[in-house]
Parts: sequence; structure tokens; C-alpha cells
Amino acid sequence: MGLYATAAAVLAGVEQRQGSLKSLVYSSSFQNVKQLYALVCETQRYSAVLDAVIASAGLLRAEKKLRPHLAKVLVYELLLGKGFRGGGGRWKALLGRHQARLKAELARLKVHRGVSRNEDLLEEKSRPGQACQVPRFVRVNTLKTCPEDAIDYFKRQGFSYQGRASSLEDLRTLKGQQFLLDPLLPELLVFPAQTDLHEHPLYHAGHLILQDKASCLPAMLLSPPPGSHVIDACAAPGNKTSYIAALLKNQGKIFAFDQDAKRLAAMATLLARAGVSCCEIAEKDFLTVSPSDQRYSQVQYILLDPSCSGSGMLSRQLEEQGGATPSKERLQALAGFQLRALCHALTFPSLQRLVYSTCSLSQEENEDVVQEALQQNLGTFRLAPVLPDWPHRGLSTFPGSEHCLRASPETTLTGGFFIAVFERGDVVPSPAPQAKAAAPEPLSQAPKRKRRCKAAAGASTQSGT
Repeated sequence: MGLYATAAAVLAGVEQRQGSLKSLVYSSSFQNVKQLYALVCETQRYSAVLDAVIASAGLLRAEKKLRPHLAKVLVYELLLGKGFRGGGGRWKALLGRHQARLKAELARLKVHRGVSRNEDLLEEKSRPGQACQVPRFVRVNTLKTCPEDAIDYFKRQGFSYQGRASSLEDLRTLKGQQFLLDPLLPELLVFPAQTDLHEHPLYHAGHLILQDKASCLPAMLLSPPPGSHVIDACAAPGNKTSYIAALLKNQGKIFAFDQDAKRLAAMATLLARAGVSCCEIAEKDFLTVSPSDQRYSQVQYILLDPSCSGSGMLSRQLEEQGGATPSKERLQALAGFQLRALCHALTFPSLQRLVYSTCSLSQEENEDVVQEALQQNLGTFRLAPVLPDWPHRGLSTFPGSEHCLRASPETTLTGGFFIAVFERGDVVPSPAPQAKAAAPEPLSQAPKRKRRCKAAAGASTQSGT
């Protein structure tokens, strides 16, 4: 099925309670899960508005073979989305016959309600909040290109490069075609909120990875040097894995585990597009991986981003109408699994550094898990102090919790996240990764170029532009 038919099927499944939006998206056969997820979320958010417009325009009466959920997805795309730019096929032609009437009904609805913007038609609880003001973060895949060449490509497309940001306020005030280099991560470009790059040629060529800044931090803080052996314990969908490979420069070995076959298949596609060649993927429960297996005898770095409630995800309020919070029973079950996975990871004999992360806001899945793991490994592992200037720290629930990091739309302009870095207690702590980024440049100045990245010189040819 194509994008619109798949989105309609997912939307119907959510309304019929066949599963959560996220699980239905990942169990679909559609390859670009992020694009599908975003389309269903936005269609769901505007559901009541779309129902009113479709009914007033008489679309389902005129097109009797058009199913209601598909109609809703198509009308969203026509009136509120991309407008079938560069595609749409027969659906574009079908909706084109009703375009004038649908637009007129949308305009009439705005007049009736006394509003001028589309988002003002939403119920209060569905309107964009702080989460919708989070910028679009785009990681440059250094296995295929470099930030300088990616910046040049965007400038040739008419985007306005504003230099390296020096504060969160620089990110908050981005607008139009402006973009910046992130002040912390040298591979991260920042665009205004809601910028859509899913159809960009550099994305399709694997030169860009659409990844929230908070999601980039675990790999950056793990910071394995080239040649290292690394375990990514719960790896799918693979964005963090691809970043680890970039840090390794494809030199070394990544052992990536996940139990979900469909997510692993999507991950394999992502890694191939990103040019990752140092990763061994296994459909396996990490808890069944033996630390005494000689294949993992040289593993010194582990990234553990286990299944969690996802309460920090930007789209969570769209998925769970009314902002439902996880039940106490579910949190306890998740925390139990997370603790088992963390303690298991800490038993690998050569392990020197481990990053534990979740996209959850719950103390039960974050500080409580970390505290219990430390107590079970007294004298062996400790929390490493990282990113001292990061504004959002762990909750004050135990001594040393300030070494943990939290992220949120309000404090860091990212999705909600939690990170703790464990280091073996009998080693000298690794240099803090925050020194990696260069000093901020004045805004509006491009970075100085020492050389042209050969890997990116043919980006236009590789991506069909």
C-alpha cells in the first residue's frame, strides 16, 4: 500500500483500538515510518475539523467508493498538509475535482468560528503547545558527507545559513528558510519548527538523518573511538546505531540487538542507506546475550535505550488523546525490565562506559532505575559527570543524581529524554565529550572550510538532483 492508504488503515486501527498508533505504524509495511507517523498524527489531531469540512462539502456522497478514513487523510493532505507536492497519483486527481468546494468549506468554517488560522480551529487540548515549537534537528551523516557541504547544499537551495548558534534563543527565533549549526553537536543542523525534509534528496541519499537533538546525545556521550567494539542493546529503529557508526568511522564493530523483526528490517534499510558497514544485526532479546561469549569479550561500550512508556515523545499527546499517563502497573513492569537490562549490561567483563537513556519523563523509569543499578554495583560503576552546562539535570532523588541529564521542550527545546552515563569505577573518567564542539561562531558567518568533503561532492548525482 502507498502512504495514504497505509495512513488510513493505521488511523482506522487506532480508532478501533487494535493497537497504539506507534505499534500500528511499525507493524505496517510502509518503509518511511516517520513520514507515516507524522501524517497519521496530524490527521488525527485535525480529525473533528476534517469531519466537518468533508460533511459540508458532501465528499463521501459524491465519491461513494471513498472510505471515510482515507477521505480524512487525503483532505488533510490537500488542505492542511503538503498539498500532494510531487505525488498523489490518482488521489490527487480525485481530490482535484472537489478542491474548490473543500477549500470553500474550510474558509466558511473559519468565518463561522471567527478565526483566521487553521490551528485556531482545534480544540484547546489539541492546539500546538511547547512541543510544536521544537526546532527540526537534522544530523549530518559524516559517513557520507560533512556539515560544510550539507550547509552549502542548503544555501544553494535558497536556505539562509545563520552560523553556529550561541544560545537556545537563537534556535527559538528561527523562521522561514533560516537554519543554524547547533551550539553543542557539530554535526547537527537546526531548522524552524515544522520544517519537513522527508522528501529532501540528501535525506533519501542517506546524507541526512532526521533525529531530535536529545536522541543524538546518548551516542555522543558514549563517544566510542574508532576501532571500538560496541553493543546497542535495544537498537531499532537505528538512528542511534547509525550515529555510533559515524563516530566509529565504520572502524570497529557494533552488535545491535532487537526482538522486533519488522523494526529490524526497517533498521537494516536505514543503516544501508546511511552507509553503515560495521554493524551486525541480530533478532535477539538482549537479556539472553551471554556476557561470557567470546564474541563480546572486547566490548567496552554499551548503549542501552530500552523499551519505555514514551511519555517524553513529542507526539505522545497526539497518540494518547487527553494526554493519558502510563498506569502505575505499567510503569512498574517497564522499570523492572529496564533494571534487569541495565544490570545485565553492567556484567559484560570488558565494559568501561555505558549510556542508559529513555524517552520517558517518569522517575520510576529513570532516576529510580539508575539508583537501584548503582546500589547493585557498588564500587564497580559510578555516574560520570557530563555536560556540566546542560540546563536540565536529574531529579534530586539520590546523591549524584545531578550527573544525570533530562531534556524537555520547555528547558532544552527538544523532546523529553533522560540520560545517565555509567563508567567503571577503577578507570580514569573519559574526557567530557562536550569539548568536541568548536567555539561558537558569530551568527551569519559560515564555518571556515579547510577542504571539500569528497564523499559529498557527488551528492547531487547520488540523490538524483
